[in-house]
Amino acid sequence: MNYKLILRNIFILGTSLLLFNCNNTSDLKQNLSCNEIYFNNLKEFSDAKNNFKISLPNNWKTSTFTDNYQSSIYTADTTKQLTKSLLLDVNFINNSIQIDDIFKLKIEHENLTNKLIQKKQKEIIFLNRKSYYVISIGKKQKFKYKSLQVFVPLNKSSSLAIKAEIYGDSLVEKRICKALTLIDKIKIEQ
Repeated sequence: MNYKLILRNIFILGTSLLLFNCNNTSDLKQNLSCNEIYFNNLKEFSDAKNNFKISLPNNWKTSTFTDNYQSSIYTADTTKQLTKSLLLDVNFINNSIQIDDIFKLKIEHENLTNKLIQKKQKEIIFLNRKSYYVISIGKKQKFKYKSLQVFVPLNKSSSLAIKAEIYGDSLVEKRICKALTLIDKIKIEQ
């Protein structure tokens, strides 16, 4: 056996797989034209019921919440002012959602009730599941406001509802892309 040839082929295969995985971006990142943003000092957090994990910067303020209906992780970059920060809320909901026209109208109605205008919405594949995202804009308090909501049906009894909130008008798209970089790495534990 030629071990050098075998090792060379393994190296080429490994390198090819690594390059493929590094260039494999989610539908959501592609739809929003986002590139990967790199974070230092990430720490993995689990929700209180161990339904999912997410890696977040360890210097951000992160908290968990749970009740009979949901389990969530909420985080914000409190090292920055609100108008330069990112707020991220990931909720595991003990209820299945069905992405259909009624669901989409319900989300649009909730946004309109909160005086938000939907700018973009689309069905996508996210976390290897048929999902739906909505980008809305408006004003909250005295600030310009933009939100990204992602709805992911997981199975017949549970779903993920993810929300990234951006206040102000500084580097808005970059902050959305930061949120996508973080939520792209969510690991479902069931």
